[in-house]
Amino acid sequence: MVKSVTSVGRSGLHDWMIQRVSAVILAAYSIYIGVFVLSTPDLHFSVWQGLFAQTEIKIFSFLAILSLCFHAWIGLWIISTDYLNILALRLVFQVVVIILCLAFLLWGAQILWGF
Repeated sequence: MVKSVTSVGRSGLHDWMIQRVSAVILAAYSIYIGVFVLSTPDLHFSVWQGLFAQTEIKIFSFLAILSLCFHAWIGLWIISTDYLNILALRLVFQVVVIILCLAFLLWGAQILWGF
C-alpha cells in the first residue's frame, strides 16, 4: 500500500471527502455573503463592520478560509503529483503552496480576531 506523506487525509477517499465538504462550506459562505450584499440597500463600512463584529460570522468566515486552504491544497497537490514529474520542482511547488495557505490562514485569523 503506497501512502503519501504530503496528503491531507489518510487516503484518497479522505482527501476526496475533505474537498467535497470544503466545497459545500465555501458554497454556503458565498451564497450567504451574496444574499447579504444583494439584500442590503445601503452597503457601507459600518454595515460590514457590524456584520463581521458578530462571533457567528467570524467563525463562519474562518471556517470558509480554512476550507479554502484545504480545498486549494488538495487540488494543487493532485495537480502537482500528476503533472510535475521532476521531484525537486514538485516539492518546491508543494512547499510554496503550503506556505501560502498557512500565510492566508494566519492573515485571515488576524483580520477576523486581531491576533
